[in-house]
Order: sequence, then C-alpha cells, then structure tokens
Amino acid sequence: MASGGCSFSYQLGSLFEKSSEDTAADITGSITPPAATTPKAQSDDDADLAYARAAAAEVLARGGKGSSQPWENPRTGARGTVTPVAAAYTQDGFTCRDFLASYLREGSSEAWLQGEACRIHKGNWEVRSLKPWKTS
Repeated sequence: MASGGCSFSYQLGSLFEKSSEDTAADITGSITPPAATTPKAQSDDDADLAYARAAAAEVLARGGKGSSQPWENPRTGARGTVTPVAAAYTQDGFTCRDFLASYLREGSSEAWLQGEACRIHKGNWEVRSLKPWKTS
C-alpha cells in the first residue's frame, strides 16, 4: 500500500464502524445516485438465433446423414429445425459444413437461414455464419 501512492489515515475502528458523521451523510444525500445500469439486453432475435446456433453445433457433432435437430426458444416461442446440407469440406485447415435452419415465430411467416459451421476448438463445432437464405 505504501508504494501505491495513496495515503490512508487509520483510526481504530474506522474500517468497520460508521461514525455518526457517516450516518448523517447517508441520510441527507442531496445528490441521488445514478440508477444501476445493465448491459444492453439481448434482442429476442439474437436470443432465438443463439438457440438455432446451438442446435446446429449439436446436429453437426452427431454427424449422421440426413439428420435434423429441432430448436426452440421457450421465452419467445420461436422455433425451427437445423439440417446439415452437402458434404463436409476443408476451409482454412478446419472441417466445415453448411446447414439450413428454419425459423418460425408467432405472428410472422416462416423464414429460412443458411449457415456455415466448422469444427474448430477440440472438435467442437462453431457457427461461423448465419444469415437469411437466398435462393438462386
């Protein structure tokens, strides 16, 4: 502490006890402390896509041909299915695979997403891209 550039006056009991002056200051506080701030809440769409990404990683880890993995966000009710498409390929030294995901949310029409995931960390699949599917 001595080399920290700060000085501290130690008085017996001052570390753990409030003096009557401290208590008075707590009561009179003419400046209202700022409201607690939290990081920006994750949007519903982002939360839904997190479930779709997790389903993609799970179905790709199983590796079965013709397999699909359903997903659902219980908070928003959004749901869909992730299905790997085409064969695995190598990109930047990693095994990768493309997939399609359906996205159905109450009050809106069904959408399709296309994605790419690669086996990166210790054999775990990581979704590298997920965007609206564009038919050609």
